[in-house]
Amino acid sequence: MTLQDITIVLSHPQEEGNIGAVCRAMKNMGLSRLCIVSAECFDGDAVRARAVHAGDLWDRAGRFDSLAGAVGGYPLVIGTTRRRGRTRKPVNVHPERLAQYLGARAGQAALVFGNERAGLGNADLNLCNFASSIPSSRTFPSLNLSHAVQIYAYHLFRVLGGAGSVQGEWTPLDQNALEALVKSVTCSLESLGFYKHRGRTEQERFLRDIFSRAGLSPAEGAYLRGLFAKAAGLGRRARETGGEEREEREKDVKQNQ
Repeated sequence: MTLQDITIVLSHPQEEGNIGAVCRAMKNMGLSRLCIVSAECFDGDAVRARAVHAGDLWDRAGRFDSLAGAVGGYPLVIGTTRRRGRTRKPVNVHPERLAQYLGARAGQAALVFGNERAGLGNADLNLCNFASSIPSSRTFPSLNLSHAVQIYAYHLFRVLGGAGSVQGEWTPLDQNALEALVKSVTCSLESLGFYKHRGRTEQERFLRDIFSRAGLSPAEGAYLRGLFAKAAGLGRRARETGGEEREEREKDVKQNQ
């Protein structure tokens, strides 16, 4: 399933601003198919104003008088709801799990959102094959309609949209890279005169563990490796310079004797 196979269905939305914000959330995440179930006439200009550059989703949206008419042609219909109960759907998944499930399935799907005040009623939820809920605080569990759509759209985009990595995204070093970094650092320390006594193995284990917990990125690891290598180089040059100066002093002493 791809993003183009998923339709966002708004069942009896009440506010133009929310519809426009839904259009914007959808377009941000590559979703383009929208259906509106409502008998009301909305102010299109108000919707487009809130949608900003996503007004085309509103212009192309399907219009239906009933939810049954909107979802009748879909092989899979998922209802979003925060309410649970004996008469509600027994199968309920979170947005992350839903995105993974849809990513492994072929065909099309409709993702249904209820209105701002009451959400999906039992009759509408019964038209869905299963339910999905967004985890939220028990003290205030109700989400704004467009916010709920944004959360689902984000997870769908991550799984179905081929989003890849964000530019500059942090990826920690794996164990092989950590081992190479630790060896580089301890070799630099050895060249500075460390490890004249036992203890290098213990220090390598200490550095490996602490670097791992720090979650160093490849760039940070390279910077740290370069830092210790530079310190080792400065120490080597200092010894060489000190040796040359010592030879000069010894030569001067011999000449003056």
